[in-house]
Amino acid sequence: MADRGQIKGGVLDGPLAFDNAISAQAAAIKHIESPVSGQADILMVPDLESGNMLAKQLEYLAGATGSGIVLGARVPIALTSRADGANARVASALLALLIVQHNRALQASDPKHPPSAQPAAAAPARKDDSRQRV
Repeated sequence: MADRGQIKGGVLDGPLAFDNAISAQAAAIKHIESPVSGQADILMVPDLESGNMLAKQLEYLAGATGSGIVLGARVPIALTSRADGANARVASALLALLIVQHNRALQASDPKHPPSAQPAAAAPARKDDSRQRV
């Protein structure tokens, strides 16, 4: 995407191993010259499994709080883990709201932009629900 000019205003490099992306010292020891070593703001992974491993490592070993969003649907979908606490769930909901607000602003400034997505709301399950779940 950077080569095609779709990403502007950022310094991009990679692929880099995790240690080389977050530690300038590790990159220097390995003679890797990169303008982002030790200063990476965004870490991208090749697939869902790798992303899940990275997120869990950051959460459990570094005390990070994550938020998850699935993009590409008509509405942003908050994606959380069953083990996530309230902070991660709220962060995911807020990220979805920010995306909706951004899309609305885009549409307001450019009528050709498709209508903005509305945040999806799920109805809570009723305790008296007699339907059988499979």
